[in-house]
Amino acid sequence: MISTRGRYAIRFMIDLAEQPDGTLVPLGDTAKRQGISKKYLEIVVKQLVAAGMVKGVSGKGGGYCLLREPHEYTALEVLQTTEGSLAPVACLRDGAEECPRRDHCQTLPMWTKFDSLVNDFFEGITIADLAEGRV
Repeated sequence: MISTRGRYAIRFMIDLAEQPDGTLVPLGDTAKRQGISKKYLEIVVKQLVAAGMVKGVSGKGGGYCLLREPHEYTALEVLQTTEGSLAPVACLRDGAEECPRRDHCQTLPMWTKFDSLVNDFFEGITIADLAEGRV
């Protein structure tokens, strides 16, 4: 399940994508438009800045903007930045210890296929798609 953090990150990125190119958007403005607590949004934005997805400028006239074009961000990238792995089971997460039952697990093929479906789905949707209502 995608957490509130992931959903808010997507909404934040869409909000930035809807602004004119290069516009610095104050966090409070986005929080109001999106109906998100500014305090909570600060936590989400910190992850996006650390990942090099958005730029923040402090001070008067400051705010946030995308570092790339909206069509260059996938929903998967945003979700993985804020959620970590979207793997449905622990054994499919990056860096997971190898399960001793891996070679005999009858459910692993199902989980692997589901994981691929989820990742492919979110990889196929860009922030531009969402901002322009193409999903």
